[in-house]
Amino acid sequence: MKRFITTFKSDDISLFKKKLFKWSENSETSICLDSNNYPGRLGNFDTILAVDPYSKLPFTNNKSLEKLDDYLSKTQDWIFGYFSYDLKNELEDLESNNNSVFILPNLFFFQPKKIWFIKSGNIEAHYLSESEIKHDWDEINYQKIDDNFNKTDIKLIPRLSKSQYEEKIKKLLYHINRGDIYEANFCMEWFSNNSLILPHKVYEKLNNISKNPMSAFFKHNDIYLLSSSPERYIKRINNRIITQPIKGTSRRDSDKLIDLYLKNQLNLDPKERSENIMIVDLVRNDLSRFSLPGSVKVTELCKVYPFEKVHQMISTVESQIDSKLRVTDIIKSTFPMGSMTGAPKIQALKIIDNLEVSKRGLYSGAIGYIDPSGNFDFNVVIRSLIYDLKNKYLSFHVGSAITSNSSPNKEYEECLLKAEPMLSIL
Repeated sequence: MKRFITTFKSDDISLFKKKLFKWSENSETSICLDSNNYPGRLGNFDTILAVDPYSKLPFTNNKSLEKLDDYLSKTQDWIFGYFSYDLKNELEDLESNNNSVFILPNLFFFQPKKIWFIKSGNIEAHYLSESEIKHDWDEINYQKIDDNFNKTDIKLIPRLSKSQYEEKIKKLLYHINRGDIYEANFCMEWFSNNSLILPHKVYEKLNNISKNPMSAFFKHNDIYLLSSSPERYIKRINNRIITQPIKGTSRRDSDKLIDLYLKNQLNLDPKERSENIMIVDLVRNDLSRFSLPGSVKVTELCKVYPFEKVHQMISTVESQIDSKLRVTDIIKSTFPMGSMTGAPKIQALKIIDNLEVSKRGLYSGAIGYIDPSGNFDFNVVIRSLIYDLKNKYLSFHVGSAITSNSSPNKEYEECLLKAEPMLSIL
């Protein structure tokens, strides 16, 4: 499908981004993907905003990847959307019987009428209707920006108490010590009923204090995802596949010497390195299912990156693929992201589903885009708030990797560290 492309310039790109995001507030369906100009993170764009579906995939909880295949062949255009964590139940012999307030499809994608791209100071509008571009440009620039943020006194309640959480970790350690699994990512939910928030304002605040490179805002009807994710699930650039699992977290400090010490301590921590390397092995195995023989390479192992609130240990795994390989074949072999599951993957998924008490839903899933050539980029949905405006239900999950060296108390502290940005703004 042909898109009409117009290029614009702005004297203040940062201000234009704010106006563009505010302009999107009235759209029934929108998605904003923001790298926050984080250096060297393999992004094709600084920011993408897509609004107003021309078409969309109907609600699906079965044969979802087949339906996505059909949709891709019909549209042959940019599409944006998400994979819910529960898509795993279609891909493997798995089930989730935990409670969930959110009623979501296993995946959702839409073909937008309007897309705005920002890259290296350039602004591009990609529209299906050329006549609307100039009108929208003027309307965007007319937006008035109010940077005031009034904190809402919302009490978020952990689904598990500290003692309940630690009991769950002890059960996981039993499975690990028995040899059922080597590592598992265990997560718990924080929630609030009868909550009223302004999702766009809360996202802007969350994004501003975190400035993570895989941040995303998604809205469809009454469901909102406010994601300040630092983690890339998977990216395709023609014949090249890149995935960047995160395992290993430490806090930042305002004192530069202490902060450097914390970074070095994380880099040398044997437990954190072993967690990361286990997941790297899992991801290498996932990629080997569809990659050209001998092409799977670890191009970066256990490198510590600084973010606004935390240091993160990140590895990069790449491979080469046949150019004819379908998007869905890659997703089927790699989803969910190994860093959110454990090793061996299927057994870990079964055990954590039995121990967790609420469905993850969008959390641990992925959100991003697929372009007309079949290239794509998806984050891992972590450090994210999910909000149901109709039911006034607000939720987020946090988790950590459990290995034989894990201390239940320290794992709980890591969960609190990851929860801090969400708790602080509410």
